[in-house]
Parts: sequence; C-alpha cells; structure tokens
Amino acid sequence: MIREITEHDFDQLMTLYMQLHDNPFPEKDEHVMELWNCILADKNHHIIVAEEDGAIVSSCVCVIIPNLTRGQRPYAFIENVITDERYRKRGLATACLHFAKEISKRENCYKMMLLTGSKQESTLKFYEQAGYNKKDKTAFIQWL
Repeated sequence: MIREITEHDFDQLMTLYMQLHDNPFPEKDEHVMELWNCILADKNHHIIVAEEDGAIVSSCVCVIIPNLTRGQRPYAFIENVITDERYRKRGLATACLHFAKEISKRENCYKMMLLTGSKQESTLKFYEQAGYNKKDKTAFIQWL
C-alpha cells in the first residue's frame, strides 16, 4: 500500500532512515518530536511510504515549493528516496515516486526535481526509468 505518513509512523520511518546514509535512530526528545509534528502539519510537506505486511519498507519526501515565476506555479522537490534493502527491486520506490508525481500534478506544479548523491549507474538508471533526466539542469550543492 502506498500512502502518506501518519503521526503513528515515526518509529518505523526512522528505522528505515537508518539505512539512508547510516543515520542513527534519533532520540525522541522535545526538539525531534516538535520537528516531526511540524512536518505532519505542513500541507506542502509530504512523506510518502510503501507499506508491506504492516511495515514501512520504502519512502520518499515530496515538498511543494511556492513560486513567483512560471505563472506562479509551484514546483516539487523530491528527497530521501529509500527502500529497505530486503525489499528492493519490487517497484516500491517507483510507486512512491509516482504517488509524489500525482501530488505534484494535483498541486499544479510545473516540474519535479530530484537530487541524488549516488554515482552508481543502477541508481541513476532507476531515476531515469522513473521519468527523471539529468540533462536539463545542473545541480550545485553547498554543505553547511
């Protein structure tokens, strides 16, 4: 099942995120839970998950960004695409990305952008097969 995150999904999402850049499970302190609640309340912040057998096994984030150009149409930014290593090659991340695309269309976005730090050809091919291209724009990152 592909769906948006609910308030009860914190632990499962954070467990999945541990496979993303070797993130540790965060302490559920006031700051982290305030951030979680802020994300849940933000109508432009969508965390999409794939659930199998009651477990969250794949996810992506889709943030809708208001915009003053392109006829004041917003754009979508996709981040944190992850599938549990035991559930890969089943189309789950693709389904999450398609769900994000439907949200983006519903919100009248004129484009979707996705960045990846991966240089693996299989990952880049995956994103191309999901409809993204690496030819139209050049991404620059400045880490803070």
